[in-house]
Amino acid sequence: MDSSVRSRLRARLLPGLAVVTVSAAAAACSSSGAPATAIDAANPAPLQDSYEAVVRAVLPSVVQISTNDSTGSGVVYDDKGDIVTNAHVLGDAKTVDVLPASGAGTLTADVIGMFTPDDLAVIRVTKDAHKLKVAKFANSDDTDIGEIVLAMGNPLGLTDSVTQGIISATGRTVSSNEPGQGALITSAIQTSAAINPGNSGGALVNLEEQVVGIPTLAARLPEQGGAAPGIGFAIPSNTVRNIADQLIESGRVTTSDRATLGITAQTAANQQGQDTGVAIVDVAKGGPAAKAGLRPGDVIIAAGGHATPSLLVLENFISTQQPGTKVKLSVVHNGATHTVTAKLGSLGS
Repeated sequence: MDSSVRSRLRARLLPGLAVVTVSAAAAACSSSGAPATAIDAANPAPLQDSYEAVVRAVLPSVVQISTNDSTGSGVVYDDKGDIVTNAHVLGDAKTVDVLPASGAGTLTADVIGMFTPDDLAVIRVTKDAHKLKVAKFANSDDTDIGEIVLAMGNPLGLTDSVTQGIISATGRTVSSNEPGQGALITSAIQTSAAINPGNSGGALVNLEEQVVGIPTLAARLPEQGGAAPGIGFAIPSNTVRNIADQLIESGRVTTSDRATLGITAQTAANQQGQDTGVAIVDVAKGGPAAKAGLRPGDVIIAAGGHATPSLLVLENFISTQQPGTKVKLSVVHNGATHTVTAKLGSLGS
């Protein structure tokens, strides 16, 4: 990804206040055909009927999740009581309270596993799981720009809320700037449906009553200190299903389709405070960086021919690559610059 192509928008993880940078990658539009519902301006009733039908069908599959520190949303994933949500909604919690939209009363769920790089997690209700209604998940590769969607969740403590908008773009990359926040969401869906604190982990739904994404981010203008209306982001349903299936199977992720260099690093700066590269703090044993001969103290100044003045730029570049890709890195070691080739691995938990 060309680091020079980035919007000035910033977004935040919900319900927290973690600032993230939105990288304005070219939006990819699929070719799945005509919209599911035609709009007749002279007779809007069919569209309203579609809205009402979608809400009746899907809202019962959206739950409120409460921990000691926060409140968010989740979507019932299967008939075993598994619920998918955002990792940042759970924090360090091991058990959480779940309130179904059906009004079945508060249920208790255990955290099965989480994958913070994609900000996804799975919790499981073991008692009274039959009271939960399973949602249907779409093939997010078939989503179209301009497609009408509804965001369902529990924003600002207002349970069972629904907002309406369209898919504004696909293929966005959203990464966190905050220390301790490891989420970098690739192929994110941008939507104009209002997303507020508490919507995190809920459902972005098409008019075919299918979940196309999990709302996760809301944009804001840092210069003005306020929200950027109509700009929110959701994790695509295909990513959700890939990660959730692995967490349910083993409690961890081994194949994420996300590339990794296998380093712990931070942005290096000169005496003037200017970013100068990515300083390696630690190298994963047997990982791609280790095999390429990188070691703590090395500074990566370019990857694939693109300058990497900061960790964020390097992360965004790696996010555009596939596991197994060979990448040339320009590295400063003991004051001398040399080039190495690293074969990227697959990011796991």
